[in-house]
Amino acid sequence: MGKGIKMSINYSDRIPNNVNLSSDRSLQRALEHWQPRFLDWWSEMGPGGYSGSDAYLRTAVGVNAKDWASYGYVKMPDYRWGIFLADPVENRTIGFGDNYGKPVWQKVPGELRTQFRRIIVTQGDTEPASVEQQRLLGLTCPSLYDLRNLFQVNVEEGRHLWAMVYLLHAYFGRDGREEAEELLERHSGDLDNPRILGTFNQPITDWLSFFMFTYFTDRDGKFQLKSLAESAFDPLSRTCRFMLTEEAHHMFVGETGLSRVIKRTLQVMKQVGTDDPDAIRAEGAIDLQTFQKYLNFWYSSSLDLFGAEESSNAAFAFANGIKGRSDEAQYRDHLEVNSLLKVESHQGIREIPTRNAMNEVLRASYSQDCSIGLKRWNRLIARSNIDFEICLPSTKFNRNIGFWREVDTDPKGTQVSRNLFDKKREEWLPSESDHDFISNLMQRVVEPGKIAGWLAPPERGIDNKGLEYEYVRTQ
Repeated sequence: MGKGIKMSINYSDRIPNNVNLSSDRSLQRALEHWQPRFLDWWSEMGPGGYSGSDAYLRTAVGVNAKDWASYGYVKMPDYRWGIFLADPVENRTIGFGDNYGKPVWQKVPGELRTQFRRIIVTQGDTEPASVEQQRLLGLTCPSLYDLRNLFQVNVEEGRHLWAMVYLLHAYFGRDGREEAEELLERHSGDLDNPRILGTFNQPITDWLSFFMFTYFTDRDGKFQLKSLAESAFDPLSRTCRFMLTEEAHHMFVGETGLSRVIKRTLQVMKQVGTDDPDAIRAEGAIDLQTFQKYLNFWYSSSLDLFGAEESSNAAFAFANGIKGRSDEAQYRDHLEVNSLLKVESHQGIREIPTRNAMNEVLRASYSQDCSIGLKRWNRLIARSNIDFEICLPSTKFNRNIGFWREVDTDPKGTQVSRNLFDKKREEWLPSESDHDFISNLMQRVVEPGKIAGWLAPPERGIDNKGLEYEYVRTQ
């Protein structure tokens, strides 16, 4: 496909960028007009309680995989958010759909403006939503290491918002500018003006939920970005390719955080000599049964983010080069004109045109990726000789979108009555008492090198720093 053209980031501009923003004065003025509104939103809805603290954060200084970031102390309101696109690929062609093999587009085709704008707005809406969901988590951080990781996730979600806002301003005219304003007007959980996708209106008030969110929901983000990175609209593709570089850290935070929860639980189980959940809770650790219930909730909620199993919108997006499959190159057929996919519904197996089943294709890839972490966690449990296995629930369980929306099943996917589901709900999903227990564990620890008692220390620090490093200066 040819070598890429290297794009350097300009940090001398008011808005750091590698898109030569200064050459388009009207676009630059529009984004500079939006910038103070973003900062007002950050001040009001961003991380609470630490605006004056120095945090040891990474900042992008390039867009290549190697040496792309630098580390240093910065106050979050002073973080240099900017607009960074991955280097272009010379002679790149469209990799799927009806325009397969043709040159990619540098402008949005007029007939596809509405569909492209909708998908960019939906992606953009998730970024500030997660910051809002996590706004108060820092007040109960289990360690400075974890506090810093929370802040790193937050500032990068803020930059991902900038990425989508740039596309709206640069390619969608007045409509795009209005959409960019509205991205700051919706708020997570707001009854009158909520975020677009339901999962992003769920409050995240404890760190177990945060680790579940970064493992499961940010992993959904990974697959959405990978499918948009295949887009025929090259600026969108390049934007998402760089976002994926940052997104990897968010999932790392989730996977290692959950691993540390399990490690600490196993330590406590060994100490007390029992697997009784009440005994484990009494020692200030999270029993594996509660861990599983939280997993059931966040996994099933994240599954809904992919949409319905059968979707004419998904078919349109694939046919017209808007959104492909993640890692499209791995598939033999990039047209999928006449192919069918077998999909299970509560009425039996259905054969759906593959183009209409693209949401399900992406969801299946996501589920397979989710299972990798569980294998690691179950190896930890098995090595401790504990008779317990953490499982992904069936993709039919606790669904609010698609074929299984109004069908009750147990976590294994067996259909049950509504009455039985209600009776078993607190065995399968977190109960109010579970939330209260987890909430009571959340005690703020900000002494360097110290950590809360419900999770194990990380295996290593950040940027080759020790675990006792002062990752956030809270004084």
